[in-house]
Amino acid sequence: MLESWLAALDARHLANLRPAEVTRALRALSSCYVERREKLASGGPLDSAGKRAAFALFYAPVHFIITDRIVRELDAGANVGRLLDLGCGTGSAGAAFALAAGGARIDGVDRNAWAVSEANWTYETLGLEGRATVGSIQKTSIRRGAGGAVLAAYAVNELPDADRDALLPRLLDAHRLGSRVLIIEPIARRLNRWWTGWKDAFAAAGGGENEWRFRVVLPERQRTLAKAAGLDPQELTARSLYLP
Repeated sequence: MLESWLAALDARHLANLRPAEVTRALRALSSCYVERREKLASGGPLDSAGKRAAFALFYAPVHFIITDRIVRELDAGANVGRLLDLGCGTGSAGAAFALAAGGARIDGVDRNAWAVSEANWTYETLGLEGRATVGSIQKTSIRRGAGGAVLAAYAVNELPDADRDALLPRLLDAHRLGSRVLIIEPIARRLNRWWTGWKDAFAAAGGGENEWRFRVVLPERQRTLAKAAGLDPQELTARSLYLP
């Protein structure tokens, strides 16, 4: 299924762009992630067709692979029938969670209309039931229950401080109602002014923190793009907070 989705990504995003154009965009996009993460909150990574294609062809599959591995390692998908994906982006992380859960329904939300359209295409292409809609994490109802899960992958760090602070008790409330909660973020030195407080809150609620390092061989397209853009992702890393 992953292979067919990757082939469909190629057909979708290389129809009007040459691989060299996507490679140039990936270089610019990677600098946002590594050097200028403050631009993420303003939508900078998705401000051109090339960057959108680069995100869809490289970062979306990487997020899929990482999320799939984390969900399976934590057994986070067991008995989950419905997933809320906050800041769903192109839908790849939520799709990985849903597939690991055996086909959970996804409700995705993201403020970027292009990402929402891409997420809905991702769900359909992977044969998943669900829908992504344009909206803000701040205004999304999070109250889940038994058999539900909440995912926020690569989203919490990009929220304004006040919105992030307001989100934490809402996630803890969802957990008290019976939902699993999974947060995934990159391992980065500049990430974690807020991480320690969230880690302590998750631990007090019965959850925990993990750091992940997965040795992988990326699929051919992603490996070729990475090499041409000067990236060398032989190891995929992330950190997570999880409330079972």
